[in-house]
Amino acid sequence: MQNFEFFNPVNIVFGQGQIKNLSTLVPSGSKIMLAYGGGSIFKNGIYNQVKAALPGFDLIEFGGIEPNPRYETLMKAVEIVKKEKIGFLLAVGGGSVLDGVKFIAAASLWEGGDPWKFLAQRSKFTVTQALPLGSVLTLPATGSEMNGNSVVTRFSTREKLSFYSKAVLPLFSILDPTVVFSLPEKQVANGVVDAFVHVIEQYLTYPVNSPIQDRFAEAIMLTLVEEGPKVLTNRTDYDAAANFMWAATMALNGLIGAGVPQDWATHTIGHELTAFHNIDHARTLAIVLPGIMQVKRENKKEKLLQFGERVWGIKTGTADERIDTTIHRTVEFFESFGIPTKLSAYGVGNESITAICDRFTQRGIQGIGERGDLTIAEIDEVLTLQL
Repeated sequence: MQNFEFFNPVNIVFGQGQIKNLSTLVPSGSKIMLAYGGGSIFKNGIYNQVKAALPGFDLIEFGGIEPNPRYETLMKAVEIVKKEKIGFLLAVGGGSVLDGVKFIAAASLWEGGDPWKFLAQRSKFTVTQALPLGSVLTLPATGSEMNGNSVVTRFSTREKLSFYSKAVLPLFSILDPTVVFSLPEKQVANGVVDAFVHVIEQYLTYPVNSPIQDRFAEAIMLTLVEEGPKVLTNRTDYDAAANFMWAATMALNGLIGAGVPQDWATHTIGHELTAFHNIDHARTLAIVLPGIMQVKRENKKEKLLQFGERVWGIKTGTADERIDTTIHRTVEFFESFGIPTKLSAYGVGNESITAICDRFTQRGIQGIGERGDLTIAEIDEVLTLQL
């Protein structure tokens, strides 16, 4: 196992009816910006629950945060925060709203010029301070409710980039599984695949004798395999919804990544597909991952075989045959949720592959992945396999 630092102070308040406890979680006397997305919280009753739980607080609302939150939109919120002297940010929504609020929290106190710098030049600029924030999660998927990660899209330049800071870890996150009951099928499917690939990015690398992290990761994947279809079949199955929600949170709160190498090449490439074509984040992951598994099958051989045996139950055949079956079973799992894994299903062709590879070249990227050796030529190969 590698050396690591694990720090996660987020207070998780889990279960049905927990939104009523908001007033005890938000710092007393705070002037709050209540931020949300396109309005689903009005339809499912979450908005009314949140408002009822915060009597006496000074609230300013900011709606319209997009899926793949846009820098241009978030900067409007930053202006309001500064003008109104907001002291606390409350994200009510899924991962996009949370990611957007984290950016707002950091950008509102940023003194280094354009806040885009801490995304575009991560090696030079680090976020060290941010406004305090909390969340009421309405969509299990990204794990943003329990980590310091944020991904933001700059619409004007068609870029999708991320930053990490301990300063934007939420003070608390309320997770009520009943929010899953009203989610569209597409969002549930995306959520299951998103969480599954988060685990894969921290697991499918190379062995470092980390049995605890490996088995935690395998348990999360097996839970998603078991519970995801149940949620789609019966949206009001509370136990399935609860298990799905907790699995998505545990997939990216730092625990399973402690002391192990991490990949994130699937996400890095997938972000470009979203930036250029606005494909749902989870669906870009389902496209890219099988190609990476194929192109890097020798580098990832030991963990691919372990993944195949422990998650898919593949124990017979030669090593190559088992890896082939493992990749096939993973694709089947994604497609069982109605998520295509080929670029052609989204109308994406060779010209986009060239544009993505050119962008990596322009950024001076030599290689990505857990060893930094997935080259631009191999990124081309990965995407070409997935046409």
